[in-house]
This record gives sequence, structure tokens and C-alpha cells, in this order.
Amino acid sequence: MPVLRLRPADRSDLTAVLALLAGEDQVVDPSTVTVTEAYERAFAAIAADPRNEMLVLVEDTDDQGGSRTVVGCLQATYIPGLGKGGAERVLFEAVRIRADRRGSGLGRILMERAIVRARERGCGLVQLTSNKEREDAHRFYSGLGFARSHDGFKLVL
Repeated sequence: MPVLRLRPADRSDLTAVLALLAGEDQVVDPSTVTVTEAYERAFAAIAADPRNEMLVLVEDTDDQGGSRTVVGCLQATYIPGLGKGGAERVLFEAVRIRADRRGSGLGRILMERAIVRARERGCGLVQLTSNKEREDAHRFYSGLGFARSHDGFKLVL
């Protein structure tokens, strides 16, 4: 019986995370992913920053944890603020489940466990953005209790 664990990504997970991010609608083999210096720097910066985590949902398929597959990921950024009584908030970005595993409940598990992690840290709010064209994702987030409370804006530099 596979065991699912949510944990901070380590360097050995980088190609799997990049494959998830590249595989919007298809499974990308992590062995085909090129890890550039920019990705290395970004991952090192996330790993070194106590206010950032790249989290991976890992499926262990043997008793010793030797056979593991990264089936999901998200980046959590913890933001201090004066609103909400001074409580931190968390921003979830780069939320992905492997394309061939979507619809199996893994997204709910990923989000629920990440929310528990944020709550244990003392966060008073979880926020995220989702592309306006991703209606399935919007239904998913609504089903988890997220409310469409704000409009977001981005400026590409």
C-alpha cells in the first residue's frame, strides 16, 4: 500500500518538481529536464529562506521508502503582516499534481496537508492565485473552502 508524505523538497527532487511544472497537461519524464544555473540558484534560495518552502507530495511504494515518486508540489511563502492581528499569511504558488494522477484525490491531500502545516506555523490566512482560464482548478479550490474574494494583478518585468 503506497504511503503519501508531504515534506520540504531537497535537491534530489528538483528535476521531478521541474517536470511537474513543465507538464501542464502531460507527464514529463524528470530525466529529460535540464536543470539550469537559474533553477539551481532559485532552488537554493528557496531552501535557504525560512519564509519559503518548496513542498513535495511523495508516494512511497515500498516499506523502506526506497521507491518514491514525487506526485505533487507547491511553493509556500510565509508573509509577515500587520493585518489579521499580526499573524503570518501563506501564499501557495506552483501547485501541481502529476497530469496522469489528477482527479485521484492527490490534490486535496496536498492542499489539506499544506494547510495543516501553515496552521501549525501560526498562519491566519492562506491565499493563492489561479489562472483565470483554469475553471477546473477554480472549482477544486472552491471545494476546499477558498473564496474568490479579490482580483489579482500582475506586471511582467
